[in-house]
Amino acid sequence: MVVSAQTILVTGGAGFIGSHTAVQLLKEGFRVSIIDNLDNSVMEAVDRVRELVGPELSQKLEFTQGDLRNRDDLEKLFSKTNFDAVIHFAGLKAVAESVAYPRRYFDNNLVGTINLYEVMAKYNCKKMVFSSSATVYGQPDKIPCVEDFKLEAMNPYGRTKLFLEEIARDIQKAEPEWKIILLRYFNPVGAHESGRLGEDPRGIPNNLMPYIQQVAVGRLPVLNVYGHDYPTKDGSAIRDYIHVMDLADGHIAALQKLFTTENIGCTAYNLGTGRGTSVLEMVAAFEKASGKKIPIKLCPRRPGDATAVYASTDKAEKELGWKAKYGVDEMCRDQWNWASNNPWGYKGKLWVKLEQ
Repeated sequence: MVVSAQTILVTGGAGFIGSHTAVQLLKEGFRVSIIDNLDNSVMEAVDRVRELVGPELSQKLEFTQGDLRNRDDLEKLFSKTNFDAVIHFAGLKAVAESVAYPRRYFDNNLVGTINLYEVMAKYNCKKMVFSSSATVYGQPDKIPCVEDFKLEAMNPYGRTKLFLEEIARDIQKAEPEWKIILLRYFNPVGAHESGRLGEDPRGIPNNLMPYIQQVAVGRLPVLNVYGHDYPTKDGSAIRDYIHVMDLADGHIAALQKLFTTENIGCTAYNLGTGRGTSVLEMVAAFEKASGKKIPIKLCPRRPGDATAVYASTDKAEKELGWKAKYGVDEMCRDQWNWASNNPWGYKGKLWVKLEQ
């Protein structure tokens, strides 16, 4: 008897991490259905996923443009497809923007996810891998961050992730048949090695690497480094940068755990490298990979930013059998390969100019 492949719903699958994960899912033999409202992503990313996996595997990929805040969009999808699990990426993710527009973040991240749980429960799909974040650790008292640390977010974006973790724990406690894995990402960077998929934010990037990349290709004049008086070796903040392909593989490992292990409950795993790299070290590594000088402007610290955050990865290694393979040099190499092949992102220069 031929067992048909498991079908995974990927919310926000046209985005940076979602698109890279979709490639790995298809290559692992899963059927993939993406729902995305294309608010901060483009259809071209999904087309390139199809191109990368080839015609045969791309037949196992479906795309729906829809918004999780609109329950009808979810009902339509679940009524026609029997999903084995959901990987939930969809959401807004910029710290500074969340400080300025908290209501937008609560609406998008919380309402959308609550709708998703409601519809999953109705259609008896009770396995989820949730896209959480290291922001739930706030400014930790000590590092590396271990999963059982006290949680405390420092900004509205982080609070949405923290609230959603609490909601997941409450749902699973009340309805023990749910299996939920919370993946706390540290700082995703890099791109697919082909140079065909990468991060392409709308407007001015909120994260370090796409910003460096846009300076390197001449789209932005200078890199603003926020905070140069932190108590670190070079004064800049320290983060745990992780290659997006390592992150994608972490989702596959989490899915396998959902499908093969009983009594998971609701459990959290850090996905990081376990090593801290300062902002200025990252700039230097990117200069080396690209051969470009990145002009920088030292700026005051941003509200809501922590001094140093990096992961303890022991739990993911032990329980998921997952470990990051790539270092900073590969992250910068692949990011530059994406940037040099797509200096204006997926849409090209004309579109970007028109949007601005």
